[in-house]
Amino acid sequence: MTSNTRVVVIGAGLAGVRLARRLGELGTPVTLVGEEEHRPYNRVLLAEVLAGRYTPDVIALPAPAALTRARVTGIDRGARTVACADGSKIAYDTLVLATGSNPVLPPLRGLFTADHELPKGVHAFRTMDDCLGLSEAVRPGVKAVVIGGGLLGVSAARALAQRGAQVILAQQSERLMERQLDPSASKLVRRHLGDLGVEVHTDLRVRDVRCVGGAVRSVEMADGYTLDAEIVVLACGVHPRVGLAQTAGLDVRKGIVVDDELRTSDPHIHAIGDCAQHDGTVYGLATPALEQADALAELLAGRANARYTGTRSLTRLTLTGQTAFDLAAFGETEALPGDDVVQLADATRGTYRKVVVRDDRLVGGVLVGELGTVGALARAWEGAEPLPAGGPLLHLLTNDGGS
Repeated sequence: MTSNTRVVVIGAGLAGVRLARRLGELGTPVTLVGEEEHRPYNRVLLAEVLAGRYTPDVIALPAPAALTRARVTGIDRGARTVACADGSKIAYDTLVLATGSNPVLPPLRGLFTADHELPKGVHAFRTMDDCLGLSEAVRPGVKAVVIGGGLLGVSAARALAQRGAQVILAQQSERLMERQLDPSASKLVRRHLGDLGVEVHTDLRVRDVRCVGGAVRSVEMADGYTLDAEIVVLACGVHPRVGLAQTAGLDVRKGIVVDDELRTSDPHIHAIGDCAQHDGTVYGLATPALEQADALAELLAGRANARYTGTRSLTRLTLTGQTAFDLAAFGETEALPGDDVVQLADATRGTYRKVVVRDDRLVGGVLVGELGTVGALARAWEGAEPLPAGGPLLHLLTNDGGS
């Protein structure tokens, strides 16, 4: 790629900022376009801001100098320009979509006002503005209902409890963090939240949001049970932000379809991060987004052999505070018939370790509490090599070195 090639990156989240910074280091100039008024920040740490542990400036990312604040409204693939809401246009030779994802807003009665806004007291939890709005609303004793018991819901519930709120977490499925954790690990998460005063309800579907004077007052469950609520947090997951790509006629399925060069159906446009779908997978996690940004930076800087072939991603959640809580999960945490499973549990200390082995290969694991072995286990899993003979599993679970 020649040095005067115009690279434009839409989206100033983790993926976009990482790509712009890497390209700058490799001598390729880039224009980064972000619509949020805040400095680019690490979205993964928003719960720590809500908990009062960090201020927004602590989670700020080192943004490149060429950051343009604008909302992109369209892509003209023929002219190779992007149109912005203020009427301006930005020309590109190579365009990168790092548009991220939007929060899923569940189909609840009463969720939106007549102006299609969320009622007062109802908050998504995706952006810095969401986080700051929640922070202003939280006070000791306030009644808060968190809808959704995945990674985001658990983090939000814990943060609100640390701020002194009376928190109820409502999860539609039978356990917390079911995508990442097996039942035993999920029980430990529930116990930890309970120790903080969070009331957890599983197998509970919210049906209705009740408002008075434009402000939320309660939520009603499918069984008719009503919970008082002054704050409602929507933590029901995210979906890729693909509107620009769809309107531009790019190949979009669940996410924006990309190949091993992170190229879309238009050879002049790439996509990375939460909005991208590679080899059938939309990751929606920080580690794959950063790895995609690094790979694309190498490609755009002229390293012709650079490729992105997928990420074997480990989910890690560290909940800090007076009572710290760590967990890590990777691969398949539920065993299939014929798999070998090794588990170590200490109910007193609240620790749990489990690995799943199939055909002499480590295919997944989950650790709650002490994570000293996570480094060695993750390396064995990522390598996908046959485990050495001689029963090394117990050693892997108990050896705290190499993390």
